[in-house]
Amino acid sequence: MSNETVLQFEDVCFAYEQDEVLHNVSLKVPGRSLVAVVGPNGGGKSTMLKLALGLLRPSLGRVRVFGQKPEHARGRVGYVPQHLQFDHTFPVNVIEVVLMGRVERNLVGPYRASDRDAAMRALKRVNLAHLATRGFPDLSGGERQRVLIAQALVCDPDLLLLDEPTANVDSSSEQEIYELLHRLTERMSIVAVSHNLHVVSRQASHVACVNRTASMVPMASLTEEKLQAVCHGPIAILQHEETCHVIDPSAAMQTPHRGSAESTEDKR
Repeated sequence: MSNETVLQFEDVCFAYEQDEVLHNVSLKVPGRSLVAVVGPNGGGKSTMLKLALGLLRPSLGRVRVFGQKPEHARGRVGYVPQHLQFDHTFPVNVIEVVLMGRVERNLVGPYRASDRDAAMRALKRVNLAHLATRGFPDLSGGERQRVLIAQALVCDPDLLLLDEPTANVDSSSEQEIYELLHRLTERMSIVAVSHNLHVVSRQASHVACVNRTASMVPMASLTEEKLQAVCHGPIAILQHEETCHVIDPSAAMQTPHRGSAESTEDKR
């Protein structure tokens, strides 16, 4: 699969009502790659993932996943969303959360032994098999995030999409998660939205900067000048202890002129 284009955007435009979020986006994600998607808030990063999942359809252009329309390739794609909302008092354990990733295969009747075997394999891949019977609410933020990655892995996807997988974890857990994602590229391609270029750059093979338009370059050839070029505008790289964030510098000085529209896109 290493020479295969697993995800392709061809001249894609997308708008929420009259607000165009993506304009003429074209890029190809190769097999067994880890693509870090960076860019300012409201630039269209989460929208790109939803287009790849077939949850949204482009206004113009086309998206292909393994050469197919996204809705036809969903069985080969795993997804970890940005936000997790759950009842902390609900008595669910780790392996039950992972098994939820097989629910479409078990619409009638209980989970089978093969499903539980697959769930344990997925937990082993994220180094959490020893916590299979632990209550999910009792885990740390980093452990919960790895359980959700296991949930996405339980159906053996060929492409894994993650929206800010380390948004609510500490710096140590963040590094562990990206090391895990790097190991997973031995068997699949991964596209991960991230604000922390300092950490993800140690593991990613490519960086895609999304700011209404999009460009992707190999990480090995990335320089600050090239990053500004592919982001189609100035950026600021802020160093703070173990983190380094790529942001829209104007956001630190003034309220974005598209205010409500940008915050709405981030939540979509």
